[in-house]
Amino acid sequence: MKKIVALFSFFAFGLIITANAQTPRVDERQQNQHQRIQQGVASGELTRRETAHSIHDQRRIRRAEHVAKSDGTVTNAERARLHHMQNTANRQLSRNKHDAQDRPRAN
Repeated sequence: MKKIVALFSFFAFGLIITANAQTPRVDERQQNQHQRIQQGVASGELTRRETAHSIHDQRRIRRAEHVAKSDGTVTNAERARLHHMQNTANRQLSRNKHDAQDRPRAN
């Protein structure tokens, strides 16, 4: 019985590790976007509303990634959807950072 439980827990742990490791580029892009948002706030390039919108976009992408990983595998269609969501958020963040709206720099 102990062998079966140990084998099952090892198998389940392996699935979790595999599911978490399936989207390294998505995770890397998420981290990059987070840094860009922080830099935009610090420099005053992003207004409060633009910052909130960018954070909301990243949260939505994170949730979609979690749903994609929930069954243990990330299909090509799910991965393409995540990349499309990130591309859209990236374009919007870029537009927001380079528009004429500014706010005082954060201290």
